[in-house]
Amino acid sequence: MTTTTYATRTAAGALAALLLLAGCSSKAKDDDADKQSAGGIKTGEGISGKTINLGVLTDMTGVYATLGKSVTQAQQLYVKQLNAAGGVCGYKVALTIRDHGYDPQKAVSGYTELEPKVLGFAQFIGSPFVAAVKQRVDGQDKGLVLPQAWSAALLGSPYIRVIGSTYDIETINAVDFLIKEKGIKKGDKIGHVYFEGDYGESALVGSKYMAKDAGLTIVEQKIKPTDNDMTAQVAALKQAGVKAIVISAGPRQAASLVGVAAAGGFDVPVIGNNSAFAPQLLATQAGPALMKNYYVASPSLPIGADTPEAKKLVADYRAAYPKDALDNGIVAGWTAASAFGEALKKACKNKDLTREGVDRALLTINAFDLGFGPVQDFTDPKSPSSRESVILQPDKSVTGGMKVVREAQASEVAEAYTPGG
Repeated sequence: MTTTTYATRTAAGALAALLLLAGCSSKAKDDDADKQSAGGIKTGEGISGKTINLGVLTDMTGVYATLGKSVTQAQQLYVKQLNAAGGVCGYKVALTIRDHGYDPQKAVSGYTELEPKVLGFAQFIGSPFVAAVKQRVDGQDKGLVLPQAWSAALLGSPYIRVIGSTYDIETINAVDFLIKEKGIKKGDKIGHVYFEGDYGESALVGSKYMAKDAGLTIVEQKIKPTDNDMTAQVAALKQAGVKAIVISAGPRQAASLVGVAAAGGFDVPVIGNNSAFAPQLLATQAGPALMKNYYVASPSLPIGADTPEAKKLVADYRAAYPKDALDNGIVAGWTAASAFGEALKKACKNKDLTREGVDRALLTINAFDLGFGPVQDFTDPKSPSSRESVILQPDKSVTGGMKVVREAQASEVAEAYTPGG
């Protein structure tokens, strides 16, 4: 979900410039905004009356519309349950939702509109858009942002916290799976098809790092998000003699890649990053090939996991949204909302529900476990909250269309790797 239609560094610079202009036009912060509630709790931006307001910047109409809908509805479900249980410190939590449609101008203007009104953001889809606001978040805004984005470029901020392994680490774990489970060995070539921009290039850093460690050769195929037919890429990789393929792109590209390879008798395993699959693909012509040769590295167990927490979430989500499909966007949305909720509860105990108080509270959470695999540690802003990945395989017979083929683990290389190092 962190892929980027405007992926070049030039576009990123334009986004940053647009943000700067938008930020300059907004009203200045009131240094005396912090106030004391009747219960002795310090509050500030985003709290009005007895309501804590959180922002949601999602994609309901663009490239990741299906995913954005699942993430958002899961967060609405979490907030409904939280409020039913009494809220936080007597405050109810409310979500203010804006659909940016994966458009950079809408994403930046949406952030600029909501930022003065909310305590922080429980959702922000799109690495390029989050990166564009990073300087402002770190500098003047200081509101907690829990993005649905896994680019290593987002690390280092105490306010923007990546949940789960970043794409470079995830790809290291993906290649480790190919080596240990799919027979890839020293001297082999591996193809890597990736989106230009921060998502694909972050993943490429990981595949190259792992290749150097394991004595492999990476054969690169850079594509744009508008490239939907992977025929040329498959032909090039087949000619190069690759023994496996990593894909860091969107669901459509993954389906095309696997389908074209199968049709041409190119029988090699393909593994994608967590953004490169949607269960709806199993109903397409590529479905059988995906179930045979495709794998996905994920920061969590799937929505259909055999855990009490997953089963409860499935039952609750189905009760709330009976007409909607189940996918891993539900897990991502639920996890981010729950992490934000946990930070709010700790800030409540500290009697400090200001932005700074909530940020500090999250930094004390070192073992956040929702029953979806990896345990999250938010104490070090320079590191992702986990280095583990779960390896999944498409399977239309299971809830959510994904089954676990390797439980959560971090490879030795991933454990020793330093993002950006």
